[in-house]
Amino acid sequence: MGIYTRRGDGGQTGLSDGSRTSKASTRVEAYGTVDEAAASIGLAREAVTDPVLQAALLFAQQRLFNIASALANPSSDEPAVSEADVAFLEAAIDQLSDANGAWRGFVLASGGEAATRLHLARTITRRAERRVDALASEAPVDAHSLAFLNRLSDLLFAAARATATSDGIAEDLWDRHTEPPSF
Repeated sequence: MGIYTRRGDGGQTGLSDGSRTSKASTRVEAYGTVDEAAASIGLAREAVTDPVLQAALLFAQQRLFNIASALANPSSDEPAVSEADVAFLEAAIDQLSDANGAWRGFVLASGGEAATRLHLARTITRRAERRVDALASEAPVDAHSLAFLNRLSDLLFAAARATATSDGIAEDLWDRHTEPPSF
């Protein structure tokens, strides 16, 4: 089978159960944004040097593909992720947060290339969570998938902060009263 099929040229796509739907449907938007989150984590993973964090990010990408696959099949009721997967993220968040020290305010996407890529992945993961939540108002969605997306964005935030710290790069904090620079 080739890459192109021409079946989607009219704005429809096939779901895993064989049904067809609009490419603009809530379901396609949900699993497409989960796929985007996985890709953004892959981009971040390429800049991260810590092998343990790289492994955690790869784990997250694998689970995001499980979630996208489940969302692409409206006939499936098989769980995409488990409670243990969510617990893993929570334990990783706790460990990274301990290394980060006190939270001093809202952090801008900064702290070096790896940290900034992690922040970008965090924002895309938050959007994926919103899209999956929108689908959950229309169709059944595994509750663990929503919890996983929520914790994953928290993990990415903690990982961005820890990466900036380990790279020795100061984070930029939000300051409502920042003056414009002189040129």
